Amino acid sequence: MKLAARVAKVPGSMTLAIDSKAKALRKAGVDVCSFSAGEPDFDTPDHIKAAAKQALDEGKTRYGPAAGELGLRTTIANTLNRDHGLSYQPENIIVTNGGKHSLFNLMLVLIEAGDEVIIPSPYWLSYPEMVKLADGTPVIVPTRVENNYKITPAELEQAITDRTKLFVLNSPSNPTGFVYTPEEIRALAKVIVDRDILVVADEIYHKILYDGAEHLSIASVNPETYQRTIISSGFAKAYSMTGWRIGYLAGDAEIIKAAIKIQGHSTSNVCTFAQFGAIAALESSQDCVEEMRQAFAKRREVIHAGLNNIPGLICPKPDGAFYMFPNIEQTGMTSLEFADALLEAEKVAVIPGLAFGTDTCIRLSYATDLATIEEGIKRIDRFVRSRLG
Repeated sequence: MKLAARVAKVPGSMTLAIDSKAKALRKAGVDVCSFSAGEPDFDTPDHIKAAAKQALDEGKTRYGPAAGELGLRTTIANTLNRDHGLSYQPENIIVTNGGKHSLFNLMLVLIEAGDEVIIPSPYWLSYPEMVKLADGTPVIVPTRVENNYKITPAELEQAITDRTKLFVLNSPSNPTGFVYTPEEIRALAKVIVDRDILVVADEIYHKILYDGAEHLSIASVNPETYQRTIISSGFAKAYSMTGWRIGYLAGDAEIIKAAIKIQGHSTSNVCTFAQFGAIAALESSQDCVEEMRQAFAKRREVIHAGLNNIPGLICPKPDGAFYMFPNIEQTGMTSLEFADALLEAEKVAVIPGLAFGTDTCIRLSYATDLATIEEGIKRIDRFVRSRLG
């Protein structure tokens, strides 16, 4: 059997593989401290579940529009207008099977052979693989810890060629947790307009901010960036709805129309009754989001202090999302060696930075309980000290 060549272009998801391994160990009775999956440990808020249950009771179990339920598309458009001043209409929105699916649709719609997509490194591991599957070329731009792993306007400018089609902007970032300031966003926007390229803004963590960090959507900087921006987001992180698989794209109506065409021949509509839960998430009180954010903030303090007390680890303090990205160079191990040995010796699951394009770091998700964080830090400390002698 000969598989299509595109399969060989991409590796499997390292985050999903390590998370599956950790879950298998737990199922076998092993006491594992897992920092692998970017999945909030909270249950979906009750009012969101109640809305989906009501939709079930009302018989909303049939096929729906490939673009998504009109009510949800309208609610998303209204929310983007209210929160960011963006004048979207329902025709500017497509509801997708998770945020990842929204980005996959976009790459298929925009990218073809010869097109380049600029991706700052460290990056969320699926960005370059989606570009490859669309026959495009990912252009990886390394960023510096001194700049909190954020691409500068000069670095973006230097990476642009006459083949550049798209720039991927993720703020707050996975895996680093850092947030571009409004001033930094405006400076990047100037380059995007001057060089006339498109930008996809992955904003799925934009509600999870700390220490006064401010999120500015690049689409809202001016009319020129509004025209060139496609927003990707979803409900998984802020509302603890990871298993619901509801994301969306917002942008130019022609791009969205093309994405609807693609989706109509792949997954068709998103789970119908789940979309009514998403409407409730946006239209109801946001207190649940704030409660989870405050819990993440407390965990952030504990895990950041703990990691920086471990000799050989250097961990900047991020201002968004729920990840730590400590540097492990002083241990003398690659990120894959570190992660494999840590899981074997101490039963702690972390993600190698290699998956995100940076082999000198590891990623830890603190979307888990404080007891796991505290025990996990003890085990990592013991592991590192044993390696450093």
